[in-house]
Amino acid sequence: MLSRTANAIYWMNRYIERAENVARAIDVNHHMMLDMPGRSNQQWMPLVTTTGDHGDFIERYQTAEREHVIEFMTLDQKNPNSIASCIFTARENARGVRPAISGEMWEYINRFYLMLKEPTTLETALNSTYDFCTRVRECCHLVNAATDSTMSRGESWQFAQLGRELERADQTSRILDVKYFILLPAVDYVNTPLDSLQWSALLKSVSGYAMYRRDYGRIDPHQVVKFLLLDDSFPRAVRFCVAGCEDAMRAITGSPRGTHRNEAERLVGRLRAQLDYQQIREVMNSGLHEYLDQVQTEINGIDSEIYAAFFQVDGSQAQAQTQTSPPMQMQTQIQSA
Repeated sequence: MLSRTANAIYWMNRYIERAENVARAIDVNHHMMLDMPGRSNQQWMPLVTTTGDHGDFIERYQTAEREHVIEFMTLDQKNPNSIASCIFTARENARGVRPAISGEMWEYINRFYLMLKEPTTLETALNSTYDFCTRVRECCHLVNAATDSTMSRGESWQFAQLGRELERADQTSRILDVKYFILLPAVDYVNTPLDSLQWSALLKSVSGYAMYRRDYGRIDPHQVVKFLLLDDSFPRAVRFCVAGCEDAMRAITGSPRGTHRNEAERLVGRLRAQLDYQQIREVMNSGLHEYLDQVQTEINGIDSEIYAAFFQVDGSQAQAQTQTSPPMQMQTQIQSA
């Protein structure tokens, strides 16, 4: 497979997954604000902060009003991590490699693109946020379903899986970080009904509420963190996603377990082993926000090594590919609104 084709498929799936997770983050924050005393607009800025786009947002919008944040994260094409930017870029990647993907995949991505181009889309996002986020999630599910049900399990599908799982691991850690470290308005709210409502909303944002209640019963913050971070069977848990990354990478390279042929394999194998043997009390005692920062940094490192191992080409072409596929930037220090 050409590195250009592999790169496009990898990033196409990362962008589809990123768009879905941005919609999930907006949706959970929207529902949290309905239960928050005063419904403070200050609680919208953390969504921007965790993507690393705080500077660009402040430069153009100045204040973190609800309408400004939603527009910036949904349809602002100057924001590379907005839903619209992600889908437009995913569509361009898909158009460039149409022989390598199925017709159904292209059809659903193109429908998604056209939906976002409708004149009433911004009005829907602002006035019917839940409906808009639901439509975005449904469109992403259709693309993912087409990928899994119409692509042969060759290198193209493995690169699609690699991109999807790596992005999902990163985004789950970010959504968890938003709730645990930022969105809680005060220490006084811990272990209150409001706290339980927020943890429930968080689980629903990753479609994990039913599975959590089945396995753990009542809502307990430590158990929710364990479920989303260390569970090995829930498909949006960080540990599950990292395992999926390693499996896809080994299928591409043919490396037996316990060995590696490039630095990307070594890093993803190390992160998987760390999560396999991690205990939740150690995470909570050392600081969840700090631990999630470390995980996100390692994920960014894995992405860089994937590029070096599979996609890197000589000269200006390599630079051009890098510029068209930017990862989210890490934000290691929380900024107030």
